[in-house]
Amino acid sequence: MRVAVLSDIHANVHALEAVLAAADADNVDAVWCLGDLVGYGPQPNRCVALVAERAALCLAGNHDLAAIEKLPLAMFNGDAGTAVRWTSGVLDPAARAFLSGLAPTASIDGVELFHGSPLDPIWDYVLSEHAAEASFRATTAPLVLVGHSHAQLALSWNGRRVSGGVARDGDRVAIDHGRHLLNPGSVGQPRDDDARAAWLVLDTTAGHATFHRTAYPVAATQAEIRERGLPESLASRLSGS
Repeated sequence: MRVAVLSDIHANVHALEAVLAAADADNVDAVWCLGDLVGYGPQPNRCVALVAERAALCLAGNHDLAAIEKLPLAMFNGDAGTAVRWTSGVLDPAARAFLSGLAPTASIDGVELFHGSPLDPIWDYVLSEHAAEASFRATTAPLVLVGHSHAQLALSWNGRRVSGGVARDGDRVAIDHGRHLLNPGSVGQPRDDDARAAWLVLDTTAGHATFHRTAYPVAATQAEIRERGLPESLASRLSGS
């Protein structure tokens, strides 16, 4: 089976549509989403509707839970707080109902999935060797998928030490033996020097995962952010560094 794994869409419908088109062209059999469909971006309802239509599995992220008041809005500060409050106010009933049915963790076909990490599926980041080792020790599946950090990562564990690190467009990782932790990166708000949407494809038959970056009309999303009066930083950061 070939699965497109997406995460951290953050209401960026232009990025999401580009990734789904690329996934279709790559003949994937299913789409999994690791959460944060909304937050930061200008098109929360359209993004939720697309994921609801396309994803066979979807997790809840911290921004999703805040937008439906399952997390206190006061937990979000600055521009993130401004965006989550705006998102909560514009969510339509269908989007709210879909997000309300999601959880931040799941297990399917021998894969364990978390929005954050196995230690804290909502808030924890896997961004260090220590956090990765703790995540491997807290799970048993050969493959663990996480989101939340907006960074593409490919890490492995031999029972004693963690190896691997940041993944790049086109990197292919063998997953047919050993234990692995992968982060597909962010579809809607990458936080590296590459403005393109980030995602990955799991090929469980061939036994490998391939990381992808997909171009989308960044300026269109930036214009929509400004039109809605959201903070300028949320638009400018999409250009990459």
